[in-house]
Amino acid sequence: MKAVLSQNGEINVAEIPAPVLEDGFVLVETEYSAISPGTEMMMNGAHRPKPIVLGYSAVGIIRSRGQGMEHWPIGQRVACYGGPYAKHAEWLLMPQHLMVPVPEHVSPVEASTVGLGAIAVHAVRQADLQFGETLVLIGAGILGQLIAQIARAAGCRVIVYDLLEARCSIAESLGIRHIAVSPEQVSSHLEQLTAGMGADAVMICAGGKSGGLVDQALEWVRNQGKVLLVGDVKADFSRELMFGKEAQVLISRAGGPGRYDPVYEKQGIDYPYGYVRWTEGRNMAEYIRLIAEGDIQVGPLISKVFPLERSADAFLQYAQSPAELLGAVLAYPVTGVQEAEPAAAQAREGQ
Repeated sequence: MKAVLSQNGEINVAEIPAPVLEDGFVLVETEYSAISPGTEMMMNGAHRPKPIVLGYSAVGIIRSRGQGMEHWPIGQRVACYGGPYAKHAEWLLMPQHLMVPVPEHVSPVEASTVGLGAIAVHAVRQADLQFGETLVLIGAGILGQLIAQIARAAGCRVIVYDLLEARCSIAESLGIRHIAVSPEQVSSHLEQLTAGMGADAVMICAGGKSGGLVDQALEWVRNQGKVLLVGDVKADFSRELMFGKEAQVLISRAGGPGRYDPVYEKQGIDYPYGYVRWTEGRNMAEYIRLIAEGDIQVGPLISKVFPLERSADAFLQYAQSPAELLGAVLAYPVTGVQEAEPAAAQAREGQ
């Protein structure tokens, strides 16, 4: 099967062995996969000599199922998240808790962003915002745009700050009332919305290696507020600023409880609902619900859909002109074959 590989800082579409069906898994034929510009550009920039398959968020159709997965119907469209299972590849071997059903009326292009969506949902949960509280969001890339809409749907007042006016305009068109293209504008919004008390939480979705963003966030947050690091930002900050407000500096890891736990992800053993209310899988389902019920809009965040063969063009555009590409999705040719035996046979021959 074809997959998107990164090697020595270059992107290529290459043939790799297709997955073989196992008990406790289903085989999914990929329709679309979404590029995560922050994570994947960072991984590609590492210039690894050994090729790696990129991607962690996709949507496709279940074509075959292993023992124990009979409750997943053949032909069901599912949104898939989490490497090494979900990726930019024609076939995906998916376990129980890393896929969720997609309603028929939901666009598969939008559903392919489920990985980014789960990360956004978990970030809002980590901030522990209550109805009516104020969030400042630094960075209006696709992840920041999703977080802003989710927080607004939860009843929070949201200020989106980005140096790119076009991205702020997109946020405004999607219902974010308070946008800022300068620190001064953020401060002005906070003065009006909080009477100068400061934001309840500040999320940093922008990347930055020079430091300073966390200090800026600490200036804006209220006493005993939270600063949440979501983007690839250098975690340098002033102890004096943090101490003066007794603020918390937190980090949000991926899509929620269960991520990177092989017992949950590979073995399919769920956490007790009463003790872990919002797992990785339940966050995925909530994101798809938000799309299905119209509480958030994802379509306007997808700048372009690239055929799989042009994957390198998508990454090149992100590298050379990121301001022009907010969200990018890869499209796959779908065979419609109801059983995945051909894929399994190819995998055995490649071993």
